[in-house]
Amino acid sequence: MSHETEGDVSLLTHATCQEGNVPLTHLTHASAGALYLHVPFCVRKCAYCDFASWATARDDSLLAAYESALELQLRAFAAAGLVEGCQTAYVGGGTPTMLGRGLGSLVACVRQAAPKVGEVTCEANPDSLTDQVLDALAAAGATRVSIGVQSMSDAELAQLGRIHTAAQAEQRVRAAVAAGLDVSCDLMCAIPLQTDASWLRSLERVVALGVGHVSVYPLAIEEGTPLAARVGDDEAPRNSGDVQAARMEAAEAELASRGFHRYEVASYARPGKECHHNQAYWTGVPYLGLGTGASGMLTRQGYERLRTVCPQLPAVPAGVARVRLTVTSGREQIARDPRPEALHFDLELMDARQAAAEDLMLGCRLATGVGPDLLAYAGGIMGGDLEEAVRRVVARGLAACQRGRLVPTHQGWLLGNELYGEMWDLSLGTIEQCSC
Repeated sequence: MSHETEGDVSLLTHATCQEGNVPLTHLTHASAGALYLHVPFCVRKCAYCDFASWATARDDSLLAAYESALELQLRAFAAAGLVEGCQTAYVGGGTPTMLGRGLGSLVACVRQAAPKVGEVTCEANPDSLTDQVLDALAAAGATRVSIGVQSMSDAELAQLGRIHTAAQAEQRVRAAVAAGLDVSCDLMCAIPLQTDASWLRSLERVVALGVGHVSVYPLAIEEGTPLAARVGDDEAPRNSGDVQAARMEAAEAELASRGFHRYEVASYARPGKECHHNQAYWTGVPYLGLGTGASGMLTRQGYERLRTVCPQLPAVPAGVARVRLTVTSGREQIARDPRPEALHFDLELMDARQAAAEDLMLGCRLATGVGPDLLAYAGGIMGGDLEEAVRRVVARGLAACQRGRLVPTHQGWLLGNELYGEMWDLSLGTIEQCSC
């Protein structure tokens, strides 16, 4: 470590501890700043998927009933002022495009309920992103689509259990670009049959389609999935940490050469095409989640406002600064009885220190790292503990101090879990959990 780096650490940690609590306005907002809606339907579950989604026939009446239920809940939450401050919305899944034109109706409801929203993203799969769906999304006011391409190799797609082909993905991405929407493509690396050459071909083919955003994810082999049962321990070399790191580095080099910059661990964008909704997650903006399995994160003030619509939620003890919520009501239950007071939740209750540690951890996902305001606020709560943690991650080469910011290094990007762990270890205590 250079003497200059040592000096930077001292200046940053000294300023952090001296400035004390700095007001971060998102910590007290009673309205969510972002909105997430979960659509849990798929034509078929992918081999690697452990998300809250279920194979459902395209003509199942449950799809329309569930979509209508989300609209009813959204209007109820809007009437309580919970989404008046929302700047972004994201419809994820599952496969939201299975709703057909109903997805346009849901987007239109978002626009009406949360008029300050500037960015509306809908996830899509190539097999259900029809011209009719694209027309409905554009007419309703969607601004982005995030398309699950995953690979541009038919053999690799088959291994993943995807039901589209590379040619179909290419055609549907071109159609989305032509529709005037901002288009993002998801790609997976370290997957069965993938080689260094085929990975580069997937990257090259997607970029050539004119998209403005690419997300790159190493395959996670989740216990209990068909892929885990099929590959077992024999697949480990193809999905090893070294392979994942090499593929992520190759993606960064290839995308940078095509005018994309990495602004988050797995996200690349052309200038001005960053996903603002994802940035909200990493910067501590409170968000509201609707739909089965959907997660949300609210300030104490926002939680108390939510309780006016969902009186079944318990009062929280003094000292709770943040509440994380997951909707545990099933898709059929939501469709049958969409009233907010009928919803069930799992809750995590966090004090101010735990919330600050979480924000530090999430901020380290960003290429720009953690800013001086958050460092000062967290330092006012944590004191010397934060100073020591900063020194450790700098000494280990996981982060550097740059102009008052704590910024992940290249090594910190590749060994993100180690950097995040150092920040989360500052939280102290046990997070109280409950259900209703």
